[in-house]
Amino acid sequence: MVRAKTWTLKKHFEGFPKLSDFELKEVELPPLKNGEVLLEAVFFSIDPYLRPYSKTQMKEGDKVIGSQVSKVVESKNSAFPVGAFVVSHAGWTTRYISDGGGLSLMPADWPSHLPRSLALGTVGMPGLTAYFGLSEICRPKPGEVILVNAAAGAVGTVVGQLGKLKGCKVVGCAGTDEKVAFLKDLGFDEVFNYKKVVSLAEALKKASPEGYDCYFDHVGGEFSSVVLEQMNTFGRIAVCGAISLYNDTVPQKGPYAQLPILYKQLCMEGFLSSRWEPRKAEGLAALLKLVAEGKLKCPEHITEGFEKMPAAFIGVLKGENTGKAVVKA
Repeated sequence: MVRAKTWTLKKHFEGFPKLSDFELKEVELPPLKNGEVLLEAVFFSIDPYLRPYSKTQMKEGDKVIGSQVSKVVESKNSAFPVGAFVVSHAGWTTRYISDGGGLSLMPADWPSHLPRSLALGTVGMPGLTAYFGLSEICRPKPGEVILVNAAAGAVGTVVGQLGKLKGCKVVGCAGTDEKVAFLKDLGFDEVFNYKKVVSLAEALKKASPEGYDCYFDHVGGEFSSVVLEQMNTFGRIAVCGAISLYNDTVPQKGPYAQLPILYKQLCMEGFLSSRWEPRKAEGLAALLKLVAEGKLKCPEHITEGFEKMPAAFIGVLKGENTGKAVVKA
């Protein structure tokens, strides 16, 4: 008998998520059929996207969505032998049965000195978000200035380091002094604690008097309205998130973006990393090579224990993580 624990959405979030919005359930899994595999979770990804997607992709009572690294523990499918590791969108569950659809085998030659949790972070979806968002939308040139907000998160840490490898000046914003120091250690040229500045506009001007050519935006809202005024002509803005808006019960209003976009002839584009699914192998190979060569550091914020999944998610929305937030099963 194989049993699985699963976190479900007990109640749709109203404003900021609460622990009581989640419910832990246990189910018995059936025996494997031909072509199926039984997988056991090793690491879970904790992502802010759960907040906006919960309304559109989940009903109350559904398993919570999310990615995980899993190990094949029983197999009746030759493509997935026992002992193999996969990345999947199996959600918040400790064990599950799959017919192989949606499973991505981790490379057999995955470097032994690298934790497999990186397949959920720097060498996974967040890394791909940074890699393609920066190269395809921001298109930075050596010597240009890149601004990254939520810079100490899973995507922001990679954006900043890739920007430096491209010969750019990188400015980052974070919410604690510890994160500011951490980002400086990663190689960011200028970093400030946005929660402590008297004027965001003045802090941005001080960090880069010459303005900004590229802006990698995870935050949106009022923060981005201030940034737009300091973009250089023909600047490029990649929007991969809007975390300042996710928990609003009343939509924010203005100021509006059209005038600075018009006068400065800016290119502002939203994107999901899935746009480059056909080039996923290319991106992962490039990121893994940089990590293996020591050119890309991979900070992780690891929480131990499946029972702490909801608390870890709430912590991410509060900005408690430095680097990629992961739960170890």
